[in-house]
Amino acid sequence: MRPDVWSAELEELLVRIGHRFGRVDLRRRMRAYVHGLLGPVGRKNSWQLAEYAGHHAPAGLQHLLSRARWSPDEVRDDLQEYVAEKLGDTAGVLIIDDTGFIKKGTVSAGVQRQYSGTAGRTENCQIGVFAAYASSKGRALVDRELYLPKSWTCDPDRCAEAKVPDGRAFATKGDLAKAVIMRALASPLPIAWVTADSAYGQEWRLRRMLEEVGVGYVLAVPKSQHVHAIGRIDFAIAQAPEDAWERHSCGAGAKGPRVYDWAAARLPAIDDFDGDEPTHDRWVLARRSLARPDEIAYYLAYAPAGTGTAELVRIAGTRWAIEEAFQAAKNECGLDQYEVRRYPGWYRHITLAMLAHAFLAAMAAAAEAERGAAESVQAISPRSRWRKSGDSWQLAAPR
Repeated sequence: MRPDVWSAELEELLVRIGHRFGRVDLRRRMRAYVHGLLGPVGRKNSWQLAEYAGHHAPAGLQHLLSRARWSPDEVRDDLQEYVAEKLGDTAGVLIIDDTGFIKKGTVSAGVQRQYSGTAGRTENCQIGVFAAYASSKGRALVDRELYLPKSWTCDPDRCAEAKVPDGRAFATKGDLAKAVIMRALASPLPIAWVTADSAYGQEWRLRRMLEEVGVGYVLAVPKSQHVHAIGRIDFAIAQAPEDAWERHSCGAGAKGPRVYDWAAARLPAIDDFDGDEPTHDRWVLARRSLARPDEIAYYLAYAPAGTGTAELVRIAGTRWAIEEAFQAAKNECGLDQYEVRRYPGWYRHITLAMLAHAFLAAMAAAAEAERGAAESVQAISPRSRWRKSGDSWQLAAPR
């Protein structure tokens, strides 16, 4: 994509959120910060971003993240509207997952020794619960919540020092996920499905919430998951005949299509009816590794009547999009390179980094659409007719 188009699109986005920053100096600092997050900066903290912007010191950008008056939640709302316009699709999928941010010390809001899936072990870290939006056009992070362990919410003085808002009570990661999902469903994002790993899929309240609003889901669950009327899910899948397994790709991976054997079965009818016909079905789904058949992943699904196995497999495979979004946002937009310690600063940096990543996703989608349009024009352009006349060729006018 041409640099002038890139610059014009970024300017449009920054103007779009500019009204959230009430003063001219704040708008300038916000612009410098986002430009830095998108720029060739080694480590995207306030010091290096200030140097990239030509500032003599980082105080202005630090003020933007700490004491300045603006709402990151309002910018998040603008971000969701932007992603809906650039990447929105009626078959869009909302993906829930958490990621860890390794930190030193004990004063960063929410930090403690806890398991981080990012690191694959227990670390001194902060945990953020995120939502990503994925469609055929691309994927982008669209919401975030900072997890506060009980070691924080039971210590009012510690929370006050980190500027945690009064009344911020303990909430499980599942509670945070439900809040994020409900906000996304109330946003302009067109969402047909929700998917998540087993840490969230095992939450029956989350599943029931989605069923009550009529949104489909394909959620991973642990092998010990109890399913009404059939018992443990792994025992039920173990009884599946071999011809119940079908080979499907659940999307492209780094080494090509991710192909597994899948088994799916509808559960007994539920109480969602339109006349005599159910509007939705509940499913159990299992994914079996080709190379290691004893490695089986399990899912519960809720889908509009008539949905086939291939579509459930596609939604299950979409979950990896949030991992790719985390990696891109961290590597390209400094999602994890902040040095703020207080609660408001975390939300402000994370939201602006998400905004920068959404811009990159929108630009990638526009470039892909541009390439597709060029290929279509080339494919349907009228062909001139070549004819041999003696020792030479003649061209007839194209049809």
